[in-house]
Amino acid sequence: IPWPRVVTTHGLVKAGVAACKAAGVDVSVPWRKLPAGVRRWLLHGESAGMKGVPAVLIRSFKGILPVVRAELDRHAGWKIDAVFGQDIRRVPCKQCQGGRLRAESLAVKIEGMSIGELARMPIDDLLRVVRDLKLDGRKAAAGEGVLAEVRQRVAFLARVGVGYLWLNRATSTLSGGEAQRIRLATQIGTRLRGVLYVLDEPSIGLHARDHGLLLEALADLRDIGNTILVVEHDQGTIEAADFVVDLGPGAGRLGGEIVAQGSPTDILKAEGTLTADYLSGRKKAVVPASKPPTVKGELVVRGARQHNLKDIDVTFPLGLLCVVTGVSGSGKSTLVNGILYPALVASLQGSIRVNPGEHAAIEGLRHIDKVIRIDQAPIGRTPRSNPATYTGVFTPIRDFYAKLPESRARGYKPGRFSFNVRAGRCDACEGAGLQRIRMSFLPDVFVRCEACGGKRFNRETLQVRYRGYSIADLLAATVEEAIGLMGRLPYVKRRLQTLLDVGLEYLQLGQPSTTISGGEAQRIKLARELNKRQTGKTVYILDEPTTGLHFEDVRKLLAVLRKLVDHGNTVIVIEHQLDVVRSADWIVDLGPEGGDDGGWLVCSGTPAQVAATEASHTGRCLREPGLE
Repeated sequence: IPWPRVVTTHGLVKAGVAACKAAGVDVSVPWRKLPAGVRRWLLHGESAGMKGVPAVLIRSFKGILPVVRAELDRHAGWKIDAVFGQDIRRVPCKQCQGGRLRAESLAVKIEGMSIGELARMPIDDLLRVVRDLKLDGRKAAAGEGVLAEVRQRVAFLARVGVGYLWLNRATSTLSGGEAQRIRLATQIGTRLRGVLYVLDEPSIGLHARDHGLLLEALADLRDIGNTILVVEHDQGTIEAADFVVDLGPGAGRLGGEIVAQGSPTDILKAEGTLTADYLSGRKKAVVPASKPPTVKGELVVRGARQHNLKDIDVTFPLGLLCVVTGVSGSGKSTLVNGILYPALVASLQGSIRVNPGEHAAIEGLRHIDKVIRIDQAPIGRTPRSNPATYTGVFTPIRDFYAKLPESRARGYKPGRFSFNVRAGRCDACEGAGLQRIRMSFLPDVFVRCEACGGKRFNRETLQVRYRGYSIADLLAATVEEAIGLMGRLPYVKRRLQTLLDVGLEYLQLGQPSTTISGGEAQRIKLARELNKRQTGKTVYILDEPTTGLHFEDVRKLLAVLRKLVDHGNTVIVIEHQLDVVRSADWIVDLGPEGGDDGGWLVCSGTPAQVAATEASHTGRCLREPGLE
C-alpha cells in the first residue's frame, strides 16, 4: 500500500482507497453501509472479518488511525495544525472542563469561584467581581496589593473595548484589532513616559459605539507625556487628532507625497486631498442601490446557538447587499463564518471537512448554487505570484509574445516567457526577481537579484519586444498602461478593465503578491469574480472588507459589491464602517452587547428601519448627527 511520505488527510484517503480496491471492497458503497469488519480494518488495521483477502495485504495495511496517532506523537502541535488543521475539532478537556489546571489547583476558590471559572468569565463581568470582592483579616494582608493590581489591569482591558473577551481565550482566535488593543491596555498600565507608540488601525473590529473608549485611552497615554502615532482611516480618530499628515494624492506610483498636514481644521481647508473632501462632506462613500432591489427568495438560519448566540432565527433576503452589524463580540462572526458559511459549503459542495456551528437548519438552499468567501488573505505566498498570474492574463500574454516575429525566428514557445520554466527565466533568482538572504536569528531578507536586476528573465528572453516593451517591462507596467498596450487581446483587455474598475489602475501587473495589501488583494479577488460567468445564484461573504481602506477605496469597494448584486447575486458583509452600513439593502443587527450579553437578534431591516430602533447601538450611530 502506497503510504504517503508526508502524512496528510488526502494521502491517507488515497491509501485507504487503494487498500479497498486491492481487497475487493467496493469504494462506491457509503461508509455506513460497509461491513463492520471492513470498517475496523480500514480504521484500526484489525484483520478479523477480512476473509478471502491476501495475508500480505492485511499485514501491509496498518489502518488509518494508527498512522495518524504515530504522526501526532512524532510532531509538535503546530505541525499537526498545519497538516490536519481542517480535520481537527477541539473539545473541552474531560478532566478540567476547560479550566487548564489540575484538580488541586481548581479546588482553591475565592467567593466560591476557582481561577478557571474567573478566567472563563467575560472581562466586564470579571471587573464587577473583583471590584466587589472584600478581603478581611489574613486574606486582606496577603492579597490586597495583588487585588488592587488585578482590578487596575482588568479595568484597562475593559476601557479599551475588549470587555466581551475572557482571560483564557487563545490568542490565535483574536483579531488584529483585538490583539492591538490588549497590548495598548498593557501599556496604559505601565504608565511610562517619553515613549513613541505606533498603532496601525487600532479601530479594526471596533463598533462606532466603542470608538470613544479607544480615543480616551490614547488621549491618556498622550497626556502623561507620550507621543502617539496612529495609521488610521476612521473619521472620528482623524478629527480627534492633534496633528494629521495626509499622504497621496493617489495610490501606488501616484502617491507618496504629503498633500496636507496640520490640525484637522487645516486638513479641511486643504485643496487636492481626497481625505478633506470626505471629511467635509463634499464627497460621500455611500453607494446606494441605483434601483429598488428585487428579493429573490430568503436564506434562513434557524436555531443558531453556537457560542453566545441565543437560539436565534436570522433571515437574509437573497439578491440584496446584506450587512451584519453589532458591537464587538455580539456574535456576527459566529453567525456568518461559524455557521452560515460552513453549512452552505457542506450542503452545496458536499464537503465533509467543515464543521458548522450549532444550529437547527438552513432554509432556502434551493435558491443558490454557490457560496464564495472573499477575504483579505494574500493572493499568493511567494514573489512569483502576482496580479497577472492570479487573474489569468499572463497565459494569453505569454502566448502573444511567443507569436511575435522575433520569437518565431528564434523558435521560442510560450514557456520561454514563464518565470517558472528554466529556459527563459533568470537562473540566479529562478524567476523570482529577488534573492533570499537567510538570517540566523532574524527573519529572512529578500533583495533584488543582481544578475537580472529584478527582471526575472535572462538576457535573450528580454530581447523580444512588443512596441518597445519586453515581457519584464510589461509586468512592470501599471494596469492602466497595460490596457493601452494589450488592446489587441480582448480577453486580456476585459480582465484588466475590471481591475481598473475596482480602483487598482496603479497596480503593476507583475507586482509580487507579498507586497500587495489586504485591501488590494481583496479587490483583485472581487475583480476575478466579476470576470466569471454569473449565474445570479451566488452568495458572496466578506468579513470587514473595509480594513485598511480610505474613504475613496470604500466607495470603490461598494461599487464593486453593487455590480455583484446587480447580477442577481447576494452579498453578505460583516462590517462596522457606517458608510457600508448606510449602503446596505438589508441590515441584520446583533447584540445588544458583546459576550454573554450579546447573541440576540436586536433588529433587521432597511437602514431606515434599523435607525428607528431604539434598542440598537448601530441604529443610534446611524441617526446621530455627528456620525452622519
